[in-house]
Amino acid sequence: MLRNWYARWMYGWETRLTTRDENRVVRPLEWGFDCIAALLESDGLAGAIPSPQSLCDNAAAEAAMARINRLLIAGSREFFGYRRPTDFRLEERHPQLFPTNVRPETLARDAVLRRQAADGDLEPAVFLRFTSPERTLFPGNDMVNARWYPAPEHRDPLRPKQAIVVLPQWNADGFSHNALCAAFNRMGVSALRLSMPYHDIRRPEELERSDYAVSANIGRTLSACRQAVVDIRCCLDWLEEQGYEHFGVLGTSLGSCYAFLASAHDARLRVNAFNHASTSFGDVVWNGQSTRHIRQAVEQAGLTPERLRALWAAISPISYWDKFASAESAGPQKRVLLVYADYDLTFPREYSLQVVRAFREHGVNFEPRVLPCGHYTTGETPFKYIDGWHLGSFVYRAFKALRVEKAAARQTESAEPAAIEEKSA
Repeated sequence: MLRNWYARWMYGWETRLTTRDENRVVRPLEWGFDCIAALLESDGLAGAIPSPQSLCDNAAAEAAMARINRLLIAGSREFFGYRRPTDFRLEERHPQLFPTNVRPETLARDAVLRRQAADGDLEPAVFLRFTSPERTLFPGNDMVNARWYPAPEHRDPLRPKQAIVVLPQWNADGFSHNALCAAFNRMGVSALRLSMPYHDIRRPEELERSDYAVSANIGRTLSACRQAVVDIRCCLDWLEEQGYEHFGVLGTSLGSCYAFLASAHDARLRVNAFNHASTSFGDVVWNGQSTRHIRQAVEQAGLTPERLRALWAAISPISYWDKFASAESAGPQKRVLLVYADYDLTFPREYSLQVVRAFREHGVNFEPRVLPCGHYTTGETPFKYIDGWHLGSFVYRAFKALRVEKAAARQTESAEPAAIEEKSA
């Protein structure tokens, strides 16, 4: 009885949090072939784009988009591949909130930050900027932004430099997850807090929310996901240039999806924290409470869950279980944390349990952690502290294990010449 009461209370709280923002917009279904035309051409798939005449036929357009997804999965190395940027630079400016809701308390906080910046009472922050290899129809979105949290130099010169790329949730403001980055600094781990495509400073001016990252525009959502993945990998390139040796990624919700796809295609990501995880992009959009406005649009267009699943298969973790596991077995082993919630109405629990089963079946080295709350309530007291503890303690232990691993390898390397010399003598 107590458990049933708690479940009803939690679901009610979760529903209130997911329905308090009234600026969600129902946009009509668009195929978005124009958003992926350049990508397909660079991958040698330009012939998969339907003719202008075919675009007038929804059935033909849907069949073409489903086929494109199958081709992208088969050639995922090219789909998530990229040319290394040449314009990495650090930029100093005052941090901004970039609110995604119009609640009075949020707007008041934004006004305070703006006033503090104007009065010189707000410390400037440092941001990594570069041009994303994935070009979109919005030049401002293509300028990548990642707040830089460098850890202090360690007194031990042999200690490897370690860094983690942090991706917050969909519609996160410019301050979300910054506290985590500061905590990682205290562990000796540097952090890049990445602004995801169409988020905060990258958000087009006509939007109040980060709607273009996930929307009823099928092609644009594919493009946004690819852009996020290659942006993560580009951040690793820059970190390598700064002398970093060990790399991790932490993603929450949508950021978790992006983080998984990046790690499945990049062996450098040894430390992986997936904060809320699911299987199929289309299933989450169809069944998740916070994407009900997108479901309304695609449902009005006559799509079904199965058909939507096929249209976003190329950006679904379920399409890459084997690749993630093989990336782990082919190189140094990845360390993985999987956090999910028992009362999640956005990433339904059944999908998270499917991730758990898939990881076990594929032999992934992972630690599952279960929160006694939902998706949105993870950000509320006391659950945000429980979640923060799981994330922080895992990142600390995982990076420490990599340091121990390197020290052991260094000892082995130094012992080999001595052994050879002794044998020669």
